[in-house]
Amino acid sequence: MTASTSLPLAIRRTGLLAASAAAIVLMTGMAASAQQGAAEPMAAITAASEPTEIERFCSNIADVARDRRYALQRQELETLQKDIDQRMKALEEKRAEYEEWLKRREDFLSRIEDNVVKIYSTMKPDAAAERLAEVNVEVAAGILMKLEARKAGVILNEMNRKSAAELTRIMAAATRKEDPT
Repeated sequence: MTASTSLPLAIRRTGLLAASAAAIVLMTGMAASAQQGAAEPMAAITAASEPTEIERFCSNIADVARDRRYALQRQELETLQKDIDQRMKALEEKRAEYEEWLKRREDFLSRIEDNVVKIYSTMKPDAAAERLAEVNVEVAAGILMKLEARKAGVILNEMNRKSAAELTRIMAAATRKEDPT
């Protein structure tokens, strides 16, 4: 926002009139001094160093203009603060919604995982070994780790030795206390 648009209209008009008047006075003084010779322009310059009506007007309204400018800036900052508060509230609502969704997802995955482990625990060891050999090795290792040790051992015994060795390696790495990666 420029200084001219932040001032009230009456003050801007008065300032423009005063500026126009000062320009006319200055031009008239210069024209008169040019006509009177070289000695008198110095008198015009000396007279111009005294505060003119325009300068007095400008110095009188400087504090009012500064206060108005500060008030407009404060108003703009308050508007921005309200906007930020609204956005933060919306963001907080989205975060709560996301946490609720994540909790439901984790509950769902936990129930599925438990069901899958129950399914493999009831299967015959040779069938379970065949199925586990076809799934992702991390998933198969996770299922075997949740089974009873005796049941997992029988299933590993039914697998080919490469698959059983890979699954055993993954399960052993998962039981380490330090990060296996």
